[in-house]
Amino acid sequence: MEELKDKVAIITGAASGIGRASALRFAEEGARLMLGDLDGDGGEALAAELRSRGSQAQFRRCDVSRPTDCEALVEEALAHYGRLDAAFNNAGISDGPVPPGTADYPLELWDRMIAVNLSSVFYCMRCQLPAMLGNGGGAIVNTASIAGQIGFAGVPGYVASKHGVVGLTRTVAVEYAGRGIRCNAIAPGLIETPMTRPVFEVPQFRDMAAATVPAARLGRAEEVANLVVWLCSDRASYANGAVFPVDGGFLAK
Repeated sequence: MEELKDKVAIITGAASGIGRASALRFAEEGARLMLGDLDGDGGEALAAELRSRGSQAQFRRCDVSRPTDCEALVEEALAHYGRLDAAFNNAGISDGPVPPGTADYPLELWDRMIAVNLSSVFYCMRCQLPAMLGNGGGAIVNTASIAGQIGFAGVPGYVASKHGVVGLTRTVAVEYAGRGIRCNAIAPGLIETPMTRPVFEVPQFRDMAAATVPAARLGRAEEVANLVVWLCSDRASYANGAVFPVDGGFLAK
């Protein structure tokens, strides 16, 4: 995608999983990267790896649940590269099954889930939007989930946070479409990443999970990254305010 060459992209949650796979794909297309993650060692290692391959990549340790950290990440991108063209707001956490359900869901877990998965997207976009307007527009992709489209028992914090990401994405899309900014969300399904691997390593759960997907397998982070990069490119110029499942057909059932 030649149109991404020399474009500047921010990726949060970049050190592993979908974020890392996306950073590698953006770099392959010639984008210049500002990477953010709470994992300082992993983020620094990824940035160094990309630079060793000839890409331009910088890393800043970032706790996306803190508005000041999100602002600093954008400011550093502008200071280093002078512009911002794309953002992939991907950082997030999973609560895992917490039976018996909503009535007994820990309050501290709820607060953490909303802060990391939902508020962070607002904090990031609040800083990214003015930066993009300064150079005539851009593209934002937010990580939602199939859990942002339907309900799942036992994970009310995760489900609520991802539904919120969908609503926030659509709001920004409507507000800024006329000013050159597109905003979309992706909805990954059962994707094998470092965050989900401990669950999927249990044979019984892995088999059961794969059986619920029409594609009859788990997804790979690289398959999600391909969609993210496309959505940030001019090839997706009329895609705006949408939620794109990457789920092997899970939601189609």
